[in-house]
Amino acid sequence: MTEHTDGKGIVVGVDGSEASMAALRWAAEQAEVLHTGLLAVHAWEPAASGHAPYAPAPARPTAAQEHERAARILTATVREALGPRIDGAVRHVVVEGPPARVLLQQARGALLLALGRKAHGTFGLPSVGPVGRECLRHSTVPVVTVPVTEPSREPREAVDRPSPARSGASC
Repeated sequence: MTEHTDGKGIVVGVDGSEASMAALRWAAEQAEVLHTGLLAVHAWEPAASGHAPYAPAPARPTAAQEHERAARILTATVREALGPRIDGAVRHVVVEGPPARVLLQQARGALLLALGRKAHGTFGLPSVGPVGRECLRHSTVPVVTVPVTEPSREPREAVDRPSPARSGASC
């Protein structure tokens, strides 16, 4: 079996959402199978644009505070998705910039880029968001979009209970 240790291995975009946790779990499994590294990337942009220009300076977070918040989101998401035992096996990168641009830059030279997506789009819209679409359009490496698994709508008992047709009951 070949071990892929050069380059970045698998890069996964992480934003704290259920979709990014699904992508992270999938990417961790693939990295283990391929014997390669896993790089979790969180991109952040300054929130100053969300505040009125006349807002007092203390109301606006500093760049250092925003970077720290982004790092906490990434660490918490990795821990929630993969558990504390895997923390050391996943490299974390927090980068300031537009998410699509950051992910595309970080994925250069990687085996693939993994992104989360909703299981189904709403109102006929695609389930891949604008960042995912941009990555799919411009990536130089394969991009995998991992859907969020939807919980079963039937109660567990109903799934395990045999249907009348299977139990020999006549129709």
